[in-house]
Amino acid sequence: MNKIPLVDLKANYARLKSGIDAAMQDVIDNTRFIQGAEVGEFEADFAAFSGVEHAIGVGSGTAALHLCLAALGVGPGDEVAVPAHTFIATAEPVSWMGARPRFVDVDPETGCMDPIALKSAIDGVKAVMPVHLYGLPADMSAISAIAADAGVPVIEDAAQAHGAEVISPDGTSRRAGSLALAGCFSFYPGKNLGAFGDAGMITSNDAAFADQVRMLRDHGRTSKYEHLIVGYAHRLDTLQAAVLKVKLTTLAEDNERRRALAARYTEALSGVGDLVTPAETPDRRSVYHLYVLRTAQRDALLRHLNGAAVGAGVHYPIPLHRQPAYASLGYAEGSLPQTEAWARECVSLPLYPELTEEQQDRVIAEVRGFFANA
Repeated sequence: MNKIPLVDLKANYARLKSGIDAAMQDVIDNTRFIQGAEVGEFEADFAAFSGVEHAIGVGSGTAALHLCLAALGVGPGDEVAVPAHTFIATAEPVSWMGARPRFVDVDPETGCMDPIALKSAIDGVKAVMPVHLYGLPADMSAISAIAADAGVPVIEDAAQAHGAEVISPDGTSRRAGSLALAGCFSFYPGKNLGAFGDAGMITSNDAAFADQVRMLRDHGRTSKYEHLIVGYAHRLDTLQAAVLKVKLTTLAEDNERRRALAARYTEALSGVGDLVTPAETPDRRSVYHLYVLRTAQRDALLRHLNGAAVGAGVHYPIPLHRQPAYASLGYAEGSLPQTEAWARECVSLPLYPELTEEQQDRVIAEVRGFFANA
C-alpha cells in the first residue's frame, strides 16, 4: 500500500519543474547569488500579492521575527506577548534579544491567541506577536484594539498564512501581512509557498520601519562598506527568490484547492466520533496550511493512521510554556489550559494541492473506520 504523505514536496516540484528549473538555471548562469535581480522582483510580486507597500526578503521566517524585534528595540528586561500553541520559532527571537516571552493562552475554537487572555497579559509588554495558526488569521481586530489601547505594536507571525484573509463588514478583505505594523512569513519547504530551503519575508506599510529592517538584514548598511548600525546576515538568497517567484504564480490557485479539500474533509468527518473539525469564522478566511482535527483519542487515532500508511502528524504536541527550553520561566502545568488541551487533542491530516480525491477518500475512510471500531 502506497503511503499518503502529510506533505508531498516531490509532487509539488513535478508540477512546477520546468519553470523552477529554468529560473534556477538563470541565477546559476548569471552567478548573482546574493541580492540578485530576482530578490527585488520577488519582493515586488509578494508585496502586490499581500496588499502592502513593502516586502523585504530575509533568510527565514525566524529571521523575519528577529529583525522586527530588533527594529522595535526589544532588549533585556522586555517582554513580548506570544501564544504558547505554536512552533518554538515564534518565541526564540524574543529570547535572542535578551527579552522574555510572555505566553498567552489560545482561543478554544481556533487555537489562535485569545484576545481575552491577551488583555489580561498585556500590561508592560514591549510588543504583541499573534500567530495566524494553521492558515487561519488570528482575531486581529480585537488583538489590534487591545494593543492600541496599551500603546504596543503588533507583529503578525504569518508563517502559516500566505494569502489568508480578514474580511471587513463591508465585504472588503485584507491579506495576512497587511494587518499590523509588520507581517513575518516563512517559506520553509512545506509551507503553502515553500522554497527549496530556508527563506522568509517581512511585509509592512510603514516606510521607516521597512528601511530599518532592510539595513538590519544586510549588516546595517545602505552602501557596500558603510554600516550605519550593527546588523545581521539575514538576507534572502537569489536562488530561493527565483524558486519562490515561480511558485507564487500558482499560490492563489493552490490555496483554493486547499480550501476545497478542507471542505471535503469537514463534510465527511463532521459528527464522526468526538471529532472537532476546524472552526469556520465569517470574518476570516483560512488558507489551510494544515487541516487539524481535535479528539480525546488523538494518540490512538494517530497510531491507527500511521499504521495504515497515512502520514498524519501533530502540530504541536508540547506547548511552549512546557518546553524544557523555557522551564526557567516557571509556567506550571495547567497555567494555560486551552493551549494544553489543544496540545493533547490535535491531529493533522494530509493536505496539499496535489492530494487527489482518491487519496483523500482513503484518509477519510481510515478516520471513520477508527471511530467505527473504537
